[in-house]
This record gives sequence, C-alpha cells and structure tokens, in this order.
Amino acid sequence: MSVQYMTKDGYNKLLEEVNYLETEKRPEISTQIAEARDKGDLSENAEYDAAKEAQGLLETRISNLKNLISNARLIDESKISTDSVQILNKVTVRNIKNNQKMSYILVPESEADLKQGKIAVGTPVGKGLLGKKAGDIVEIKVPNGTVTFEIMDITL
Repeated sequence: MSVQYMTKDGYNKLLEEVNYLETEKRPEISTQIAEARDKGDLSENAEYDAAKEAQGLLETRISNLKNLISNARLIDESKISTDSVQILNKVTVRNIKNNQKMSYILVPESEADLKQGKIAVGTPVGKGLLGKKAGDIVEIKVPNGTVTFEIMDITL
C-alpha cells in the first residue's frame, strides 16, 4: 500500500474507528459465535455461519484500517498557503457555461465527503484545480464531458 496523506483529524478518526471495532464490535461478534456454537450442530447452523462471516469482514476492516494508519503521513497544515490551489484549500469556482458558483475543499482520498463539499485531490476536478491560481480559467475533463471553471477564490 502506498503512502496516504491525511489530516490530523482524519488520522484520529481512523484510530477511533479501529479502537471501536477492536474493543466493542470484536467482543460482540465473539459472543454471537459462542451463543451460536452452544446451539448444537454447526454444520446446519445459519447463525454460526453468519457470525463467522461477520467476524471475517470485521477482521478485514480492522486490518485495512491498520494498514492505512501505518502508511499515513500527516499534512503539516501550517505550511499551506493560498497562493495557488493545494490540498486543504477551499476553492470557489464558477462554472463558465451556467455561471453557477461552487466551493470545494481539496482533501486526501480517505477524507473525501461530497456532502460536506470535500473532494479528493485525486479526482478529475481535484487534479484539475491543483496548482492553479485565483483568476485562472481551467478546463477539466469529467466523465460526462469537459467543464470550464474560473477560479474565484482560494482560502484556508
């Protein structure tokens, strides 16, 4: 797995999730397995099979999160400027075609959340905005064509 850049908040959320899964969900599933085992014949016990499958999924999730954490590199937020678009900037753009204004915060892949206006730097829009300055006109290829934006503002 490659290096994953993330904010301190994003890193802490991953740590909290691993802690929750290990301290609450893991014992919960172990209890379900034990209860299902106590019901007798395991060869025809759907509860047991379901609990074992849930355990496998949980352990996979924990392993993936721990990998993400071990490959994490925290972004030094004090070194972020607004001279040009970079990760963690809030960028306000205007769609040239329909004059609609939108604001996006460029974040690491693991922290993207479109409902909160957070887009990953690896998306077509994220890549298209990186390095540009306020006033620049950018054409960005998206799945349904090309969109032309004017960069209105770059803030923290």
